[in-house]
Amino acid sequence: MIFQQHRSFLWILVVLPLLVSANLFAASATDDATALVQRTAEKILKTLEARRAEVERKPALIYGMVEDIVAPHFDFERITQGALGQAWRQASPDQQRQLVTGFKQVLIRTYARSLLSYSGEEIRYLPSKPGGRSGTVTVSTEVQQSGTAPITVDYRMHNGSGAWRVYDVVISDASLVSNYRNSFANEIRQSGIDGLISKLNEMNQQGRD
Repeated sequence: MIFQQHRSFLWILVVLPLLVSANLFAASATDDATALVQRTAEKILKTLEARRAEVERKPALIYGMVEDIVAPHFDFERITQGALGQAWRQASPDQQRQLVTGFKQVLIRTYARSLLSYSGEEIRYLPSKPGGRSGTVTVSTEVQQSGTAPITVDYRMHNGSGAWRVYDVVISDASLVSNYRNSFANEIRQSGIDGLISKLNEMNQQGRD
């Protein structure tokens, strides 16, 4: 089933840094990115822990937390465009809008529900480095797990309109965008772009509490 194979992939994301606001993340100060990501991650996770009892009573609250804190720092249009690949250009402007909206909600809901699984895994923050293109940076982390090798995670970010936003996450050399591209391509081959839109909407309806 579409997206099912991505649950473990997205679970890893919930123990990773949640991103900083643009006014704290200077474009020229890539050396400061790791410290900023770390401080933000610690603040968000402490906030979640402080509200855990409240969220356990009403799990839907966590959707709003992710929407408010995390979503503004992801470029969902670019993420969706990357996941669609060549099919993005085949979609009408209205279809593109629906794809971005639907995929954003799938990621937010999956991320939010999985966030409750965080149980104190240690995160090592590595020095950030410039990305492969102008105006991009990669923020690297390692998730330490007992008895196993650490999981390497890279946030690929770009600076557009004065704000840093994530356009891909690479976990142990596996790209989130590329991972979804395979599922999207299969769905489009079977049901077309409208079929993918319907599938995204179906997943979001199933995720409602």
